[in-house]
Amino acid sequence: MWNDLSTTILVGAFLAASVVIFFSGLRMTGLADRLADRTGLGEAIIGTILLGAATSFSGIIVSITAALDGRASLALSNSVGGIAAQTLFLTFADMFYRKINLEHAAADLGNVFQGIVLMVLLTLPFLAFSAPEVTIWLVHPISFAIPLVFAGGLIGARAVKKEPMWEPIDTDETKPDQPEEEEAESRTQSTGRLFLMFGGLMLLMGIAGFGIAKIAAELADRTGISDTMVGTLGTALVTSMPELVTTIAAVRRGALQLAVGGIIGGNTFDTLFLTASDIAYRDGSLYHAVGSTDYYWISTAMLMTGIMIGGMILRQRQGPARIGMESILLMAIYAGAVVVQFLSGT
Repeated sequence: MWNDLSTTILVGAFLAASVVIFFSGLRMTGLADRLADRTGLGEAIIGTILLGAATSFSGIIVSITAALDGRASLALSNSVGGIAAQTLFLTFADMFYRKINLEHAAADLGNVFQGIVLMVLLTLPFLAFSAPEVTIWLVHPISFAIPLVFAGGLIGARAVKKEPMWEPIDTDETKPDQPEEEEAESRTQSTGRLFLMFGGLMLLMGIAGFGIAKIAAELADRTGISDTMVGTLGTALVTSMPELVTTIAAVRRGALQLAVGGIIGGNTFDTLFLTASDIAYRDGSLYHAVGSTDYYWISTAMLMTGIMIGGMILRQRQGPARIGMESILLMAIYAGAVVVQFLSGT
């Protein structure tokens, strides 16, 4: 089907799917903020679990579709490239929040904990790569460990929320997560209806993600661009747009913990792409089928995550150019990784 279409039509379809993902992500932010208040779970937890998973849905469809087509590098690079890109988006959110450094104002122990869980999850592909290529039903054992670590992180995050053993110090600039008064029109909508609307938007994003995966693979074949480059700088950026939209929208609404939690939650959920992709990849271990450039992007994501966590703990009030120093470092690291990607030509 796809190879019968002209390149112009493919590019147009790619952009159309991107627009669907963009506006679906924009609508999700308001729904997630209201559900955080309705359920009493709070912005950080809802951002990590619900919004993070939902905005990553199109991305996981891309990775699974690519893996089913035997394109291991596209499947893995779409995941880890998305994590790096989404971490970068915090710098844009920091720019939109002009009062003080975003990580200072959005201080939340749950986000710090989830960031540490993300670091652990990102080390697992390296563990798989350095281990023998052993598979169970053509799936590497590490792929079974990833969901367990993810679930353990969610349980830990819930415990941190209910009985924190450490708490950030409140300052004049700290913006706590407090339920907001809903507008009269919004109160008429039941919580179930809000979840249903949220699910409908996820379905739209999933359909768009499937189209993007097929189109990206076809365009890669026609242009000769590597799957790694298409994944990290193409599909990853497009499917990460909901995180950019929802993060900036959340900051503008004043839902700062939701903004940071959405990014960290989306990144944590993105590691599940690896498990899904390894299961869908039927030629052996996904971790042994990809190249060094793919692992370079995992290293980049780990480095950026570490700096993000450091920024949340240090809680700098104001850095150069009226944004946090961690934001400047994140931009420099991501830009350097892109340059290395283009220079390597792989």
